[in-house]
Amino acid sequence: MHALTAIIRAQKGSEALVYSELLKVGAYAREHEPDTIGFFVAQDLEDPCVFTTYERFIDKTAMESHNNGAGSQGFFAVTNDFLDGEVIVVIAKEVWF
Repeated sequence: MHALTAIIRAQKGSEALVYSELLKVGAYAREHEPDTIGFFVAQDLEDPCVFTTYERFIDKTAMESHNNGAGSQGFFAVTNDFLDGEVIVVIAKEVWF
C-alpha cells in the first residue's frame, strides 16, 4: 500500500477556492479511480490557509495515475496562482493501518 501526504498552503483569501478544489479531487478519485483506496482532506484549525491530504493507493502505479490524472491536474490548473509556496509531499509505504 502506498500513501501520499501533501501539505498545501493557500494564499490568504484563497482558502475557499483551495478547499472547494480539493473536494473536487476527492470526488473525482471516488468516482473514477478504483485503485485510490482513500483521499482525506483536513484544514488546519489555527491557520485555515493550511490543508493536509492523506491519500492511499493500492500500489505505486495507482498513485502515479492519480497524480497525473484529471482530478489532480485540474486542481493545480485552477489553484496554481493561489498557492503560497511549494506543496510539501511525503510518499511512504504504509506499515500500520
